[in-house]
Amino acid sequence: MTVIEKWHHMMTTRSFEELDELLAEDAIMYSPVVFTPQRGKYITKMYLAAAGHVIGNEHFKYVKEIVGERSACLEFETEIEGKYVNGVDLITWNEDQQITEFKVMIRPLQAVNVVWEEMGKLLEKMKS
Repeated sequence: MTVIEKWHHMMTTRSFEELDELLAEDAIMYSPVVFTPQRGKYITKMYLAAAGHVIGNEHFKYVKEIVGERSACLEFETEIEGKYVNGVDLITWNEDQQITEFKVMIRPLQAVNVVWEEMGKLLEKMKS
């Protein structure tokens, strides 16, 4: 199974513990709502699991994808709190088939604001 097939399986089943296997130790997460990159497997896993719960709801679906040898661009759509969310996941992986970089970009501004608010709430709970 490829990295992207594993990613799709995880998002479909919402089994975010699979991130332990999917993420490289030096993974970096670029969030649409946090200025600095989040470095390391632990923090990347925390952000991706939170995003999976907030963004990957019952409305979530990938609508386009471009997959290369070690990178992919997956466009998604969802709805949060009645707001339309459109975004892309830019994923890069290494020769060991582990994600090394994950960048999320979201539009429109209303979507960024609602994701920021909901992610903030969930991350606070996760840290406690």
